[in-house]
Amino acid sequence: MNLQQFRYVQEAVRRGLNLTEAAKALHTSQPGVSKAILDLEDELGVPIFERHGKRLRRITEPGQQIVRTIDAILLQVGNLRRIGAHYTGQHAGKLSIATTHTQARYFLPGPVAQLRQLYPQVQVELHQGTPDQVARMLMDESAVVGLATESLLGHEGLISLPCYEWHHVIVVPEGHPLASLARIGIDDLALHPLVTYHPTVTGRSRIDNAFAKARLHPEVALEALDSDVIKTYVRVGLGVGIVAEMAMREGSEGLVAIPAGHLFGPSVSRMAFRRGVQLREFEMRFAQLLSPLLTDSLLQRALHGEPDNYEL
Repeated sequence: MNLQQFRYVQEAVRRGLNLTEAAKALHTSQPGVSKAILDLEDELGVPIFERHGKRLRRITEPGQQIVRTIDAILLQVGNLRRIGAHYTGQHAGKLSIATTHTQARYFLPGPVAQLRQLYPQVQVELHQGTPDQVARMLMDESAVVGLATESLLGHEGLISLPCYEWHHVIVVPEGHPLASLARIGIDDLALHPLVTYHPTVTGRSRIDNAFAKARLHPEVALEALDSDVIKTYVRVGLGVGIVAEMAMREGSEGLVAIPAGHLFGPSVSRMAFRRGVQLREFEMRFAQLLSPLLTDSLLQRALHGEPDNYEL
């Protein structure tokens, strides 16, 4: 058996048991992937996959254990390379970050600029997507650090740490009737069409839960992944916006931000890593630039699975 066979099995699982897609991702041929997996099964004496003709249908019971072991082996192989890179070039390398549009646009520029000042030889690679996509990018090693508000908890293979707390704000054009109210209630907000985030991003679940608790069903005129898009449609009169407070720090001319923490409560942005990954010096430093609470000792305990209270 060899590492190449392990990578083929891992990629087949990641690609939903589609060997054609696995072969494309690995820049090889589908028959080559299929034969390598069959050879590994012959050597182990048990099937990893149940097949229908040449297609993989599901992972067998022994295959579940084999896949978990392969994942652990390849993680440690990656860690060996990262340890070598750490000592041969401690202050150089690539930092791959997976995050949402709002975090990339409004929160990360400061920490990324600080990191580049400290480590000018580090290249930053930014991947943007939904929180679920962020989690998948961490698991398939497209990124080392993930940052999002939702969906980074509850992934068995990820360590998720709280980074910072924030609130939503209501966004209206200057002169809008809501801007004259001393304190907006959930009933007041429900009278207007809403322009806000897609249900998968930026604390949208808190917005939905607040209306559900009040037994209100507001009209949602538009949903978007990007805060700037939401502000654009508020400007043209499509509805009342609800965005993360950080999105109003710039590019908000002609708009009024009204605090809404009393309506929706606080949200917590979380940073995540793949469980057991060996972080390089500049990756540890970047985590601390995101949140000063994340000391070296806390990060090491979390990455190695030691129990602790990591909440804010």
